[in-house]
Amino acid sequence: MRIPVVAANWKMFKTTHEALAYVRELGSLVKGFSGVEIVVAPPFTALLTAAEAARNTPIGIAAQNMSAEKEGAFTGEVSATMIKDAGATYVILGHSERRKLFGETDELVNRKVHAALAAELVPIVCVGETLEERDAGRTLEVLDRQVRDGLAGLSAEQVAGLIIAYEPVWAIGTGRNATPEQADEAHRHIRTRLREWFGDAAADGCRIQYGGSVKPDNIGALIALPDVDGALVGGASLQVNSFFDIIRGALAR
Repeated sequence: MRIPVVAANWKMFKTTHEALAYVRELGSLVKGFSGVEIVVAPPFTALLTAAEAARNTPIGIAAQNMSAEKEGAFTGEVSATMIKDAGATYVILGHSERRKLFGETDELVNRKVHAALAAELVPIVCVGETLEERDAGRTLEVLDRQVRDGLAGLSAEQVAGLIIAYEPVWAIGTGRNATPEQADEAHRHIRTRLREWFGDAAADGCRIQYGGSVKPDNIGALIALPDVDGALVGGASLQVNSFFDIIRGALAR
């Protein structure tokens, strides 16, 4: 059985001091936990501090983005090597906010996935449709394109080791979330495509998180779905107790 992975995406919140306090408190709450993989994604400025605070705890650290380039004259960018050096072992790629606000394409996401894997980081690859695309009946078409193009050129072994986060864009930060039926359809479809394109081992090994207004009161219904392997949590992860309740809810899997 796939171990669920619950990740906190803090986005552009929390100073270094706040990150340190949060990770220390969460670390004490989850001490000795097993059966769920716990990840925290602070802003770049707090990566090193969070990673040091997470030592000897079950908490893994993720960056929220990275450059596709290894190094060079790219002012303001951060490479996979730099992220790993700061203590992160995961990286979120292709989040809908990166796609919408910063123009990231499937092709760029694919380059970043390859760069992350080359640096031995675990990519959390985000996919998902907008409200307009869902209303037009294009959800599965959009997911096909994002998964196919975002994972192009990967081996079955590489796909088995990464994480896909299905995030219906219309549910991110809106207080709305996909119904269990909608989440089930999307996750099942992604798993089917992975099986068709990369084989059984890749499809069975790859974990598919749900993201989009995940809260303590809806994690139970989501994690009960056979193809939902955890959650990528935004706003509800900013408070330690709320995120801890989501982690406990994921243990019901």
